[in-house]
Amino acid sequence: MLGTISCSKNVNKGAKTSNDQQEYITIATGDTSGPYFTIGEALAKVYKKKLQYKTAIQSTDGSVENMKLLENHQVDLAFVMSDAASFALLKNNKEQDGAPHGFKAIAGLYPNYVQIVTLGKNKIKSVSDLKGKRIGVGAPNSGVEANARIILKEYGITYNDIEPEYLSYEEAMEQLKDNHIDAAFVTSGLPNNAVLRLQKSEKVMIVPMQTSDINHLTKKFPFFERSEIPAGIYQNTHPIPTVAIRNILLVRSDLSEDQVYKMTKTFFDNLNVLQNAHQAANSINREDAGKGLVIPLHSGAKKYFKEINDK
Repeated sequence: MLGTISCSKNVNKGAKTSNDQQEYITIATGDTSGPYFTIGEALAKVYKKKLQYKTAIQSTDGSVENMKLLENHQVDLAFVMSDAASFALLKNNKEQDGAPHGFKAIAGLYPNYVQIVTLGKNKIKSVSDLKGKRIGVGAPNSGVEANARIILKEYGITYNDIEPEYLSYEEAMEQLKDNHIDAAFVTSGLPNNAVLRLQKSEKVMIVPMQTSDINHLTKKFPFFERSEIPAGIYQNTHPIPTVAIRNILLVRSDLSEDQVYKMTKTFFDNLNVLQNAHQAANSINREDAGKGLVIPLHSGAKKYFKEINDK
């Protein structure tokens, strides 16, 4: 019997390992309206079809929770943002190769764009205008919340200066619509489905970041990249300056080299399926996916990237 794809936040703990292969694979994703969930769902179907795995996906609160689930062997693969992974390097006990216990990288993925979403009627024109406002800062234990703190601090704003609300993407957009909050951090691939749904009934505005602050952030935190939200992604007629954070696909470090090699190869052999599922995956570049990661590659992923680079 094939495994079912689950949207529940109750983590499946039934995966068992053998010496070489594990047939049941659980993938930790994120909010159901975000690209992690959509791409993870497509990947689960690919692994089921191509590798005959029993697969399930897990909707979670995001990167920080996903790494804990990997470390506790409650999931096998997880989508995370580079900032959360970088912080894990500092906080966790480290192995000799510098990787936190419990997980390693399969590949770098697409960028997550910091999108500070508000409504035109709220008259929030800059990040500084968030002071004194009710702000959705992401779900607890999410990478969104981690980078919200960093960006607010860059503008001299702490949680004492705002009313923070810990919300998923969907919850944040609903509360924006109902005037319960004034703005929300949405750090995801483009476009975010929850924001798209909001703009069907509201005039949505993405708050721009100042160039000087972007320069300072990218120098201070290597996981931030200078970026912009292209014109027309939402209701914006011009590009919006912001920062982006690269996503990483992590895997349990105790899975065998052979299995992770097959999973990595199958991921890239079927990249078109993932790209058809969500356009954020269009930014995944196989040639660069094994480079510049804050978490070391699993030996199985290393084998795959060496193989394609040697061709």
